[in-house]
Amino acid sequence: MNMTLLDKVTIYVDAGFPILLIHSYEEKKIDEIIKKSAAGRELYEWNGVTGFTDFSTKKSYNLMDCSLQGTLKYLVNGDELQGRIVVLKDVHSLMDEPEIIAIIKNIALRISTGELDTNIIIVSSSKYIPQELEPYTSVLEMDYLKTDEIKKIIQEVISDNNLNQVQNDLLDEMAISFKGLSQFEIENILALAVNEDNGELTKRSLKFIFEQKRQRIIKSGILDMIPPKETIEDIGGLDNLKKWLTKKAKVFKNIDKAQKFGVDTPKGVLIAGVPGCGKSLNAKAAAALFEVPLLRLDMGRIMGKYVGESEANMRKAIALAEAIAPCVVWIDELEKGLAGIGGDNGGSDVTTRLFGSLLTWMQEKESAAFVVATANDITKLPPELLRKGRFDEIFYVGLPNAEERKKIFQIHISKRRKSNAELRNIDFDILVSRTSGYSGADIEGIVKESIENVYVDEKKELTTNDILETIRHTHSLSEIMKEPLKKMSEEYENRKLKNASEER
Repeated sequence: MNMTLLDKVTIYVDAGFPILLIHSYEEKKIDEIIKKSAAGRELYEWNGVTGFTDFSTKKSYNLMDCSLQGTLKYLVNGDELQGRIVVLKDVHSLMDEPEIIAIIKNIALRISTGELDTNIIIVSSSKYIPQELEPYTSVLEMDYLKTDEIKKIIQEVISDNNLNQVQNDLLDEMAISFKGLSQFEIENILALAVNEDNGELTKRSLKFIFEQKRQRIIKSGILDMIPPKETIEDIGGLDNLKKWLTKKAKVFKNIDKAQKFGVDTPKGVLIAGVPGCGKSLNAKAAAALFEVPLLRLDMGRIMGKYVGESEANMRKAIALAEAIAPCVVWIDELEKGLAGIGGDNGGSDVTTRLFGSLLTWMQEKESAAFVVATANDITKLPPELLRKGRFDEIFYVGLPNAEERKKIFQIHISKRRKSNAELRNIDFDILVSRTSGYSGADIEGIVKESIENVYVDEKKELTTNDILETIRHTHSLSEIMKEPLKKMSEEYENRKLKNASEER
């Protein structure tokens, strides 16, 4: 059974755990949780506005020195702590002061030895804890709202502001759009959306809500939310992979029905192979195909500078992805994020622990968070990651074959030049014959440069010769990376990975 934040706080308080840090800026909601967990015990509060304060009434006590240091000294020197709980707010900027660290550490030591029956609860939007206090501190996160709770918040906002009721379908869409956000954030975004949409909530509000949510997720510093632009039609070739994703999409979009039939929730896919051949494009297209948000997990952002921060960031990223689900979680260039596993330094220890957390989640997750991981060099990935059960399938993406190169040329030219007549006049067969060993990114670059040259030269149309001229001045990926690509191809062949392209 998943415990709520109230359950966790109550357990820690009852167990006499010295320090709890509750990571949240929803102070009103946290106050309610703390009050319930206290079970009648008296509560003191210190905050940056009123200083030493009665927790329930929010009235300030008249101390000669109402600073944090003065308040803590008063509590320590008297008998004020026994049987009470101290709640500290607005203390992030003060937590590096040696005197404050020393007093809190003294209290924590006395709690841990049984001399004091009290708890210190820090409520903060930052997870920073001085190193001296880490052994006595546990960090707790605010629970993410469930869909029904989000619907209730939306309906309350509609009622409180005398807005027109929204249809159930729109209410469902809005609730899904808000998944992963706090009540405070939802209420603020709704207020902005109403103002943006002439005093109402309509279908048009969904786009605004998405962008506001994206900004808030980006500000978390751990995940990015990518707007859906690319579709499966934007991918030239890779038909085996596209067919596989289309099959998974049918399960994903009807997950409840599929599960009742006995189908397992799709876990994800690892797409490995040659750079510039559509691995990342497939991750983006998968989200559009599944009709769900695309979250990008950057392993570099997960790494923190404080002890335990990286692991906490990974837990937060996983929890956020689970809360937003159904979604696609894109982990790009996975091997770079896991570099250093098995080394002898402290950094490699952190990476190993992060890798362990990621593996456990991928193995055990039951949520509809579909992982699309990409890697250029599969030999640099830990073997545990490639074991069955982590991913549903592993695909190898090689350099595009002749038919795929033709499709890639057609996609990129038609995207930029809208004239059907112009497209018909281009000899794609000759372009294909001159681009053996070119990657999809190479071909896109050739098309972009050719169109730019035509514009600069003030020509009317793009022709086959214009593109051939650009090809003559372009070195293919197979020329630049001849030996690495040869070794890569042999490695994938030896591992018997499924080819993303249909055999020709």
